[in-house]
Amino acid sequence: MAHVRRDLDPSASPLDYYGYELRRRRDSAGLTLNELGAIIFCTGSLVGQIECAQKVPTREFSERVDAALGTEGFFSGLVGLVLQSQLPSWFQPYAAMEAKATYISTYQCQVVYGLLQTEEYARVLLSVGHPDEVDEQVAARLERQRILRREVPPPLWVVLSEAVLHQQVGSSEIMREQLEYLLHFAKNPWVQIQVLPFSVGQHPGMMGSFNLLRFDRDPDLFYADGYDQGSMTANPQVIRERSVGYARLQACALSPEDSAELIGRVMEDRYGHQPGPDRSTVA
Repeated sequence: MAHVRRDLDPSASPLDYYGYELRRRRDSAGLTLNELGAIIFCTGSLVGQIECAQKVPTREFSERVDAALGTEGFFSGLVGLVLQSQLPSWFQPYAAMEAKATYISTYQCQVVYGLLQTEEYARVLLSVGHPDEVDEQVAARLERQRILRREVPPPLWVVLSEAVLHQQVGSSEIMREQLEYLLHFAKNPWVQIQVLPFSVGQHPGMMGSFNLLRFDRDPDLFYADGYDQGSMTANPQVIRERSVGYARLQACALSPEDSAELIGRVMEDRYGHQPGPDRSTVA
């Protein structure tokens, strides 16, 4: 596919700046689109689309470009800003604060928290609201998860309604992989997952999912999901009330150990591989 070479305004957006710099530095290296593509294991067409700001680069692409052009981490550093810019505009302020938080608490009543979603689970969720931007949205969500892989990540405390385990997102295989991924965090000292069982009955989280962010020097933040966008506040009274409510949720929820046991049980009972009609059990 031929690409019309168009001039980009590098100040228009992080994506335009990335494309502008990629073209400039590729030209300086004396490489054609196809030649750079061959070096970084992709098509010249993809390189051209990224240079024209028609495609969003991935972190892997950026790391390979840095290695190929000797740009010393320039594109690897820039891609985080590019991917963050692909998030919904109303969500970007929260994502920026989430990345700076020193402690994250979340209650989720419908879906797994974004930082703990597998790529396929996220892809199914995001295809509902963004069918034309799924790849970009998934890449942006996975980029958010990088904070958990820092040398010293922020502690993350998650309370999940048991409904999250039963609400099927995608295929049974996708759900099984997602629940297995949650169990993977059982050995992570920075992540604690508790399940709020159905048996609790009414509880302080019945108004919906919410997050609490704490910082070293900035005021705490409260974020609540909405139908089409969320809301965020640092109002001290709201923070106080929601913090108490979250503590009550933690007290009502199963322990992390019992929660892992329940997650494993639902994973096997609801999403386990069932024997097909052509299989037989041999005693």
